[in-house]
Amino acid sequence: MWSSPARFKVAACGRRSGKTELSKRFAVISAIARHDVPDYRVILGSPTWQQTKRVFWKDVVALCPTWALKGQDRRRAISDGEMTIDFANGAQIICMSMQNPERSEGIAVDLAIIDESADVKEEAFTEHIRPGLSERGGQAWLVGTPDGRNWFWQMAMKAQEDDSGLWSFHTWPSSTVLDPAEIEIARAELDQRTFEQEYSASFLDSTGRVYYGFQRETHAAERLEYDPELPLILCFDFNVAPGVCVVVQEQRYRGTNPSVDVTKPVTCVVDEVWIPTDSNTGRVCAEIIERYGAHHGDVLCYGDASGGARHTSQVHGSDWTIIEKSFRPIFGQPRTRPGRGDFETRIKNCNPRERVRVNAVNSRLLSADGKIHLLVDPIRCSHLVMDFEGVTYRAGTSEIDKKSSSLLTHQTDALGYHLDYEYPVYDNRFIIEQIC
Repeated sequence: MWSSPARFKVAACGRRSGKTELSKRFAVISAIARHDVPDYRVILGSPTWQQTKRVFWKDVVALCPTWALKGQDRRRAISDGEMTIDFANGAQIICMSMQNPERSEGIAVDLAIIDESADVKEEAFTEHIRPGLSERGGQAWLVGTPDGRNWFWQMAMKAQEDDSGLWSFHTWPSSTVLDPAEIEIARAELDQRTFEQEYSASFLDSTGRVYYGFQRETHAAERLEYDPELPLILCFDFNVAPGVCVVVQEQRYRGTNPSVDVTKPVTCVVDEVWIPTDSNTGRVCAEIIERYGAHHGDVLCYGDASGGARHTSQVHGSDWTIIEKSFRPIFGQPRTRPGRGDFETRIKNCNPRERVRVNAVNSRLLSADGKIHLLVDPIRCSHLVMDFEGVTYRAGTSEIDKKSSSLLTHQTDALGYHLDYEYPVYDNRFIIEQIC
């Protein structure tokens, strides 16, 4: 990739495989070495300002030798606020967010390197970066890890099919760089599709079933028993029609399914609340208290961080306030009987991205090593089973279809908040978004 004479290079590579490190070094060496263009300009971009600052800026600054900088003065040549570096030969590196690609307009660009291209909007490159490359025949690197069949995939196909010499395609898996033991850890933690995409750099079609790992005959093939001593996990997605809650316990598996991981507790969905119409958070809480008011163990609540955004709580406060007022007197006060648990809400500052939540669910359904970590009671949780089998992506996109049926997505969304909280599947792309 480094030595390819192509103007436009597309690199679809595995996670932590060195593609970004290669980009940083190529950018700095290109800026230092070019003396034939008096104002040689390099753009380094990634999806957000935070990612650009975290992934690129500090390392790129460290890679620049003082002797190559303008005036050989680091304080004058390097602008932390603008994220620009000026060189003695007139070259400049600009680190920027692809959320605001307008910074590149009106200037000639000699080299543009876009990291995590799959998460960048197509227009950021085609309408803002690409025109700036035309003036002096500039180069572009489009670098990233595959994310379904989006514009980055289209660029990868274009590069592979091109016979003009303008484009080149490069790919390598994480295993070429990472320790084999680390690869095996990822294989055990991730579902098969996520592992193939993130570590093997495979472009997978994201259309079809969202929760592709679920199979009724293996995940919902046996009844699950509620244990009054184990923590009771309540997962909420706030709606008026239907009003829902998914009831979970982490239990040791004692069945006979050889695919279930018996080395650790399994996520067992033992029950669900489903109020078809005219529901609110208070009604859902009342139903839970009716069924589980005598529970002995801890009660842990997970759910939509924006509680109340759809006004399911009406005029009585936010959804989470109603949950606190409903459950605290029942589950959170000292008990007259010994051995009773406590009540706790576990809510992130903001909701995870949809794909992050989906990955957490799929990795529990079936990790890449073939192990099952989630089971569903087929009788008491029929709506969750329907969700697992019926939730799909919108045609041609990687976004969940929430409009085709008003009955779908609620139960899997609710469960996803818990699984993302306790069993997150993150990569560098999402860390900043979880900080909020």
